[in-house]
Amino acid sequence: MPAITPFLWFDDQAEEAAQFYTSVFPRSSIVDVTRYGEGAPKPGTATVVTFVLDGLELVALNGGPGFPFSEAVSLYVTAETQDEIDELWAKLTDGGERGRCGWLKDRYGFSWQIVPPVLGELLSDPDPARAGRAMQAMLGMGKLDIAALRAAADG
Repeated sequence: MPAITPFLWFDDQAEEAAQFYTSVFPRSSIVDVTRYGEGAPKPGTATVVTFVLDGLELVALNGGPGFPFSEAVSLYVTAETQDEIDELWAKLTDGGERGRCGWLKDRYGFSWQIVPPVLGELLSDPDPARAGRAMQAMLGMGKLDIAALRAAADG
């Protein structure tokens, strides 16, 4: 089977971003850094960085300013507890932007979703009124709050 690896295009912060991301997530590391050689505009700077975030391999490229990130692509992070949500949200929004419904942009402009599994359970509840209350609560949140989502669902 072919391997599928997310590939992220940065202006010139690929190595810095990989270092930051691997500091945020457990079981993460930088695997390889390919650098520009002699004759390049910035010899020795990273061109491609391969790194692993909690078991997921990603590749980052310093490709220049041609293709900025947008919310059309994000990484979806399942956070089991409110403490995990709070910690990830604080780290990833440091220098970034808080979004709505569990979405955020980090300091590099890349989008993330920090979501507890209970959200899916509440939104797919067989009682449509309960699911609807959970949906309305989520739509009013930035960082997701597990207790508030449950309370809303329970009415």
